[in-house]
Amino acid sequence: MSNAVLDINDKPSGGQLVTLSLQHMFAMFGSTILVPTLTGLSPAIALLTSGIATIIFLLVTRFKVPAYLGSSFAFIAPIQVASATGDGPGSAMIGAMAVGLVYGIVSLLIWKTGYKWIMKLLPPIVVAPVIMVIGLGLAGTAVHMTMYETVGDNKEVYSAAYFVIGLITLAISILCNNFFKGVISTMPILIGLIGGYIASLISDAVFNTHLINFSKVVEAKWFKTPDFLIPGVDYEFHVTSTLLLAMVPIVIVTISEHIGHQLVLGKVVHRNFIKDPGLNRSLLGDGLGTLISSLIGGPPKTTYGENIGVLVLTRIFSVWVIGGAAVFAILLSFSGKLMALVGTIPTPVLGGVSILLFGIIASSGLRMLVENKIDFDDKRNLVIASVILILGIGGAKLAFTKTFSIEGMALAAIIGVLLNFILPGKAQPDLEMEREEMEMKENSIE
Repeated sequence: MSNAVLDINDKPSGGQLVTLSLQHMFAMFGSTILVPTLTGLSPAIALLTSGIATIIFLLVTRFKVPAYLGSSFAFIAPIQVASATGDGPGSAMIGAMAVGLVYGIVSLLIWKTGYKWIMKLLPPIVVAPVIMVIGLGLAGTAVHMTMYETVGDNKEVYSAAYFVIGLITLAISILCNNFFKGVISTMPILIGLIGGYIASLISDAVFNTHLINFSKVVEAKWFKTPDFLIPGVDYEFHVTSTLLLAMVPIVIVTISEHIGHQLVLGKVVHRNFIKDPGLNRSLLGDGLGTLISSLIGGPPKTTYGENIGVLVLTRIFSVWVIGGAAVFAILLSFSGKLMALVGTIPTPVLGGVSILLFGIIASSGLRMLVENKIDFDDKRNLVIASVILILGIGGAKLAFTKTFSIEGMALAAIIGVLLNFILPGKAQPDLEMEREEMEMKENSIE
């Protein structure tokens, strides 16, 4: 069925399993720990829940889909909003639980009615601009982290040293992504973090910049239980409409992202995952991973493109390897020394990789518009995209009461869906899904 070195259910030898699994873990590591670092959550919990969510996903999909689940970047801004307007990170976890439940409801509907309705609900002209909003809306955060140093009583001042370190980190990530081949090219974020960290150490030694402080690493224990956030124990379980409206509408994007990953992954391994094990099962696995993650304090999950890239390069599709990477992630999350070391990563280093990562997210939305041949001579398409971009990036807010409001990306996504239904004319189809349906028909004829 495929030119795989190891196919989906092939079991590698012991030595292969360890090295190949570590390779997948390192591919997702940089991005997975970046999300909690930017949102005030625990990197150890993010790592732990990525492993747990991946194992859940493999179980739900009957070990038929070799996908790794890591921290979702789509929820960075909503988590920041939920944490700031609610009772801290616990509020964001309640919103993430709701997201997991919505995934379950959607998977149930797809199981009963098929998947075509969701493609009509989420056409590229709606989803692509919202994806662009995710990246562009975070642009200010990335640049701010790269340029400003906090001194004294939380006073922020421009720092040339910060900016240089950020640019060095960015340059290393770009070089890794564009000039290297093989597995290294799939890990630009991780290698960028390592390169920026080394540059920070050199800066501290030569220019006495004090970017890195190892005191917490020295004090940390080798074995440390991650900092769990348990509802009813660490925070009060209190659901508000504002909280739900900040988080839940983002599933408009993440479900589309999930479908896109399943299509791409299917082409890589020469399987039709929309049909077997079914989109309902893969969405359910993704949703359960997010639900379980939020119950112990981890960020929402999504299938990772970085790991799909590793599959493309190595032609090793074994779910045993994906499961091995999940186990290593879980074990690593209990390393107090390593997690303390992660905590010493300088802010400009995080900002440098964020510039590239958030830019790639925005560009992927643009790519979706191009690949689906969206016609902007059509006024309908022009209006929908324009309104979504300005409302989302501009931070528009619809406040009904002091405690009930919809804003930013969530508001832009909802209005985009409404405009798609209200405006006369017909949305252009998702060409990727059309091609998938054609392949399904051809396969059934054969």
